Amino acid sequence: MIYDTPDAWRRAPDKRVTFFGMSGLGKTHLAQILRAQGDWFHYSIDYRIGTAYMGEYINDELKRHAMTVPYLARLLRSDSIHVGANMSFSNLSPLSTYLGKPGDPAKGGLPIEEYARRQALHERAEINALLDTPAFITRAREIYGYGNFVCDTGGSIVEVVDPDDPDDQVMATLARHTLPVWIEGRPDHADTLIARFTRDPKPMCYRPGFLQHHWDRIGGPDTDPDSFMRETYAAAIEAREPRYAKMARWGVKVSSADVEQVRDADDVVALVAEAIARHRAGT
Repeated sequence: MIYDTPDAWRRAPDKRVTFFGMSGLGKTHLAQILRAQGDWFHYSIDYRIGTAYMGEYINDELKRHAMTVPYLARLLRSDSIHVGANMSFSNLSPLSTYLGKPGDPAKGGLPIEEYARRQALHERAEINALLDTPAFITRAREIYGYGNFVCDTGGSIVEVVDPDDPDDQVMATLARHTLPVWIEGRPDHADTLIARFTRDPKPMCYRPGFLQHHWDRIGGPDTDPDSFMRETYAAAIEAREPRYAKMARWGVKVSSADVEQVRDADDVVALVAEAIARHRAGT
């Protein structure tokens, strides 16, 4: 680890940390607390995916829909209007909407082949965005003067790494340049996370084999897209937890309960220092 003791972390003039774990457990919350202090650069992986790597696909899809409206089509053809997604750290709806849901088209679903194609685009984009982390550390320092850096990963990071490979490119890169911190959920979080996902779906990336398995089990052309996504997300929560635990080998872990108690940047620094101390003690 780049900070091998709590004191090394506390004294570091440039603190660099990566938070990872299931969506909804506080990664972005911690990153926003640090950014609000004023001397931390917040690198959002989902925002990077949606703007740098998926933005063109998202905007083209918006234009396809706009072209079905004659009034808008005429204006688009003459370059009289601009149609594009308004992506932000706190609003990833354009990306989630583009990725869509497989199932009955009459209920807003996509054919499974198209859904899988978009998933493949997202997987490649997620890997690229994660591997961009060192470049953004340099960019944050050289352009904006930020030494402190927080990488706010998406919950889908677990789908694009091999937690059994100690030389996994993504995790090895993150660990060389930041301290990876796993936010571990509680067993009773599952229902809360499923309900939150149902209300406000986050961008999801599923391993191809996992997706195909669940489509073969419960999917079909008449499948209700919302029901499929709820069941598949619930299955993903269970499947991802042991994978996250293996990923913690590259860093340290904190509990979501402790994250809920954090109120300011000093609390975040203390949270990570305590995690390093527990890691050194083997607890």
